[in-house]
Amino acid sequence: MEKNNRSIRVECPKLLITRNESDLQWLIGYPFCPPLTIVSTFRCPHSNSSGPDFNKESEEIRTLLLKGFDVIGALIVGKSDSEKTAARAIEAARKLKKVLSGRTNSENEEMIGAVADPDTGEIRFFVSETECSMSLEFVNSVSYDDNPEKFFWETGCLLRCELPIKLPFKPSDVENIFSRAIEAVIAKFRDPNVVYMVEASSKASLDVIQPVIRRGAELDFDTALPTIELLDKAVHSSDQKLLRCACFCLKSKSTPELFSAENADIIQISVLLNRSEMSSKCGAPAVEYFSAMEETRLLIVDLKLEVLCYAIQGTPLIHAISKLLIPGLIDQLKSMKMMTLPNLLTQHQQLHPYHFSPPGIAHPITVIYELNYGETEMKQVDARRSLHLRLGLPFDRPLLRIANALDLSTKDHLSDSTTRKGSSLLKDVHIGIPSSGVSGGTVSLVQGSYEYYHYLHDGFDDSGWGCAYRSLQTIISWFRLQHYSSIDVPSHREIQESLVDIDDKDPSFIGSREWIGAIELSFVLDKLLGVSCKVIKVRSGSELPEKCRELALHFENQGTPIMIVCAVTCYTLLGVDYNEATGDSAFLILDPHYTGTDDLKKIINGGWCGWKKSVDSKGKSFFLHDKFYNLLLPQRPKVV
Repeated sequence: MEKNNRSIRVECPKLLITRNESDLQWLIGYPFCPPLTIVSTFRCPHSNSSGPDFNKESEEIRTLLLKGFDVIGALIVGKSDSEKTAARAIEAARKLKKVLSGRTNSENEEMIGAVADPDTGEIRFFVSETECSMSLEFVNSVSYDDNPEKFFWETGCLLRCELPIKLPFKPSDVENIFSRAIEAVIAKFRDPNVVYMVEASSKASLDVIQPVIRRGAELDFDTALPTIELLDKAVHSSDQKLLRCACFCLKSKSTPELFSAENADIIQISVLLNRSEMSSKCGAPAVEYFSAMEETRLLIVDLKLEVLCYAIQGTPLIHAISKLLIPGLIDQLKSMKMMTLPNLLTQHQQLHPYHFSPPGIAHPITVIYELNYGETEMKQVDARRSLHLRLGLPFDRPLLRIANALDLSTKDHLSDSTTRKGSSLLKDVHIGIPSSGVSGGTVSLVQGSYEYYHYLHDGFDDSGWGCAYRSLQTIISWFRLQHYSSIDVPSHREIQESLVDIDDKDPSFIGSREWIGAIELSFVLDKLLGVSCKVIKVRSGSELPEKCRELALHFENQGTPIMIVCAVTCYTLLGVDYNEATGDSAFLILDPHYTGTDDLKKIINGGWCGWKKSVDSKGKSFFLHDKFYNLLLPQRPKVV
């Protein structure tokens, strides 16, 4: 059955289905979004011919999803009858939602069932109004948002709570005692005497209010999350019960770059317990000693909760605490309990939550890592690979390592984004440069961030011989910033030492001003990073435009900066603009020969980073026709 008044809104990159996709995906929504809005999708790896393992799925999704986000449907990849397949998807989604929520019914909740053709990628959407509905409605109107980050963060914010918990007990009947201790902590979150101190994390504005206190007795645990009424700006904030989350946020975000989880307004919430409020008289703390009747030992379980929740700024503060933060604390504590119990007596686990904003997902996710294992140990690698599979992330780039986690420390939103934190180097200097002038061309660019290294950087005079070293440093900075490696960007001397170590150069090479080329640079990348390189050779600079199609494929598939080397000079290539029909092309060049200060405007206006045509409008050739060129194309390591 089809109705014309329904519309499904997709706030994540358009669903592209391939033959390798999981045949079942969960559709995720948020209660304060417009009805039938899909904000992300999670694959279902725990599934077999009899269907999903709902207990395993719920355990993992409960940890990953920030509180408030929920399953609103499912998508099945297949070619069978669309409506029957959509009905199976909706049935699976309802079952998972019941396990996640602990409720036995979801009768009055709409659910989306989607069916994707594995050959064409076409998706058909259906809606079930209630659990008792006998038929599905086909929805023909589907809109995909080009800027989901703006949708989320223009009026959204994050709630953050850090809470260390120490649970001491004797290791007898350990499972029951540990479980009771966890339940006692959970009960404290709803205690009328518990105190939640709320304050703004951002120091960039004086418009936010001073910290406020909310007691457990003031909270509302009865109102269902979807029925909470958002408050608009007209509500006066002096009424403490009507205080909105927006009161702790910046009044406006001036640039699109600020629409991201990294730049979100963060509301810091601390949990405090007033143990003396009910005391009838003042008194000093007292300790009573009882000697043990037999030899015993004390076991202390050290848990560090760090909960993140997403809220619309119009959400009343009391509901943000009671319906988002407290359930988030409870869920994370239960997840840590499940991870700790199997090895409670044999292993001192170090569990730590981290929050990530992976590409293609506009809202953050939370992952709990066991820090007893190093990031390169197979247990951690397998855990990340499983997460990549669930989130539909590529398997050739590290997106969920600890270094990728969101930095939620207090920060100034107005700081300059062109320099990396803790570094004086310019970063991503090509962003915002004028267009290439290629009519009808397709632009293919470097993926991710890099730092600009050039002559005289750090006061080291390498003018006239160090351009290849500088280009290599820029490329290594790319691998660092994409978290493939944590090594420091090597100095000229360290680059020379690595070539001597592999017997490519004599010891006298160290400390010299000798020029190096593409092959030596590939040796250094292999030795220091384990990165292999592809080399493209051309007999003349005039032949470089013929390689644009191959270079475009490199930027689309690998995304690494390219080094262009000839006998007398070296450049870093950041992208190409290529019209396949006309052959017109341009190269985005980052020039390491720059000798000035790190003034972005001066660099762009001087053409040190900009589009270069093989032959410009005045007939001048940028690439030398009488020189042989090597192009060094670093390949992404296939790691997660």
